[in-house]
Amino acid sequence: MNKPSDYQSVLSRKNEIMKTAIQIDYDRYNYGKIGFNYEQMLEENSYPFELTKAIQIDHGVGKTPLKELKNLTALARTCAKPGKGARIFIKDEALNDSGSFKARRASMACYQAKKLGFKGVIAATSGNYGAAVASQAAKYGIKCIIVQECYDSKGVGQPEIIEKARACEAYGAEVIQTTVGPELFYVFLKLLEETGYFNASLYSPFGVTGIETLGYELVEDTLKLTGKYPDKVVVTNAGGGNLTGTARGIKRITKRPIEIIGASVNLKGLHMASDTDFNRKSFTTGHTGFGIPFVTYPDRSDVPRSAARPLRYMDRYVTVRQGEVFFITETLVALEGIERGPAGNISLAAAFSLAQEMDENQIIVVQETEYTGAGKHHQAQLSFARKNGIDIRFGHPSEEIPGVNIILPSDISLIKTEELELDKLRVSLIKNLVKNETSLFKSDLEFLVEETNSSVEFVKNVLKANHIQWEE
Repeated sequence: MNKPSDYQSVLSRKNEIMKTAIQIDYDRYNYGKIGFNYEQMLEENSYPFELTKAIQIDHGVGKTPLKELKNLTALARTCAKPGKGARIFIKDEALNDSGSFKARRASMACYQAKKLGFKGVIAATSGNYGAAVASQAAKYGIKCIIVQECYDSKGVGQPEIIEKARACEAYGAEVIQTTVGPELFYVFLKLLEETGYFNASLYSPFGVTGIETLGYELVEDTLKLTGKYPDKVVVTNAGGGNLTGTARGIKRITKRPIEIIGASVNLKGLHMASDTDFNRKSFTTGHTGFGIPFVTYPDRSDVPRSAARPLRYMDRYVTVRQGEVFFITETLVALEGIERGPAGNISLAAAFSLAQEMDENQIIVVQETEYTGAGKHHQAQLSFARKNGIDIRFGHPSEEIPGVNIILPSDISLIKTEELELDKLRVSLIKNLVKNETSLFKSDLEFLVEETNSSVEFVKNVLKANHIQWEE
């Protein structure tokens, strides 16, 4: 008997559909009123680290080079106080087969799908992950469907997203494009149910742990090149899996404290599901419209429990502006002869500023790059912005208003990160998790401490302020 396929009916079956499509019983990891056993979920639904490395290497993923940006470091030192200006390195993930670090996640998702006997995979993504899944699916000889949130109501799609569709189709995937808003998730669920394909989610345990190899390699490479550990690692943050997997990989290779800094583009004031705002931004990922919501409520993803929990691992969270990222992208080309996509340079813009706080003998590592070309190129994105009425000019980055203008810094010294308060994000996370509760078990309290990477005292104070009781 055919099940009803209208929007409400499909959404009402989402947990059943996702469980069938990913073959993980998430309910068994829940405990108390809000807690779940995160580490057990990861351990039981991922592969041993050495096997993960072997799978990836066998499929064109990993062992990307770490490169020192000597000219960019020298430029940063001209903006810093005497004795300041850390050495800047990048892990060049653009050299994975599909052109981004997301190949590490896709390799494990496609391996799992093949192992479980699925005939194909489906991913809902507008960006690099779609190309990564399509590339890996081609290697494994399985079908692939990519669902993209692509167009506004006028049928206009961002050039970066159009370029990703081209890449996905080149790898043999079928691409289905939707308008901005709730249509994407509905179409995604409907296709999972109709095809019986595997949900190659960005937020599955094997997908997120697939990035652990990147964190591990990053430290390993730094030691080989310099004989030292990195002092800071900057990670572009959107859905949180990039930061989560990298931090976990770093912890695998060393107990030494290495500061993990998340970086996002400031798109404050733009609504990511708004038809009118959709094409008034120049970044489809790595921005605060994803970063902050996923930090404060990770389980808004396409699986019941996300394996991406960035607040557990983040030491700092900073933002940069669109114009600053475009400017550092052009600077990377001009000074280092490396042309990479702007989204991958979000963390580079942040690192350029952060390096100036550090001593000259210290090391800061930019955790990833991405390929560029066609619609992904910074010039194409700036041209699209101008066509959509965005004012583009040189000036002070603080004058930038997302959706109104893009301010390219009139001087390189004006590139400066802005700090986000982690405690405010921790409070938001706790409030989101307890909003339907009036009291908690002791185990829930312990879960919140782990989830926020804070203290028992901090969590109790937030609960008290929100009139939530707890067991002692």
